[in-house]
Amino acid sequence: MSRVIPAAAGDALDEAAAALRRGDLIAIPTETVYGLAVLPNAAALDRLLAAKQRSSEKGIQLLVDSIAQVDELALMTRSAGALADRFWPGGLTIVLRRRDDIVVPDALGGGRPTLGLRLPDHDVPRALARLLGPLAASSANVSGEPDATTAQRVAASLGSEVELILDDGPVRGGTPSTVVDCSDPDAPPRILREGAISAADIAEALR
Repeated sequence: MSRVIPAAAGDALDEAAAALRRGDLIAIPTETVYGLAVLPNAAALDRLLAAKQRSSEKGIQLLVDSIAQVDELALMTRSAGALADRFWPGGLTIVLRRRDDIVVPDALGGGRPTLGLRLPDHDVPRALARLLGPLAASSANVSGEPDATTAQRVAASLGSEVELILDDGPVRGGTPSTVVDCSDPDAPPRILREGAISAADIAEALR
């Protein structure tokens, strides 16, 4: 069974960082839903996909702490910059083309030369990303099941798979991030999933 500790505990971030460095799968709060998080290496990503029973073709987003971390990995387009200025930190995942000089596991992009990146509006994932670098993350539920909005729901769904759960109470939002593909600078952005941010708000920010 998972260990559940309060996210506000003094040693919570240290314990989470140690678990991630060991290659463990942990669950962390965000402002949208609880997420499963690992460091973005092949073995840890395989564990995440197996726990979620998720296809490797869908890709896995990266949670970052700054635009600088995005720039180290991907090519920011004008439309992506406009959306980031308006909605980051927040519930928006932006898909960008990966830099040619960056090598990452195929599972991150689902076999495509792109990465989904999000700067969350929550201290826990940002602190871990600041400490360890971008975190690979996906919603903390088995694919097709309801999203986890509390630590208890994470434990009920994935307790046998997750080493550590940081409990920050019920999430503020409850709806996964909106995903927008801005990877082609010559094409209009495409909404791949409407979630925490409405399609109308996305369109308004791009005008």
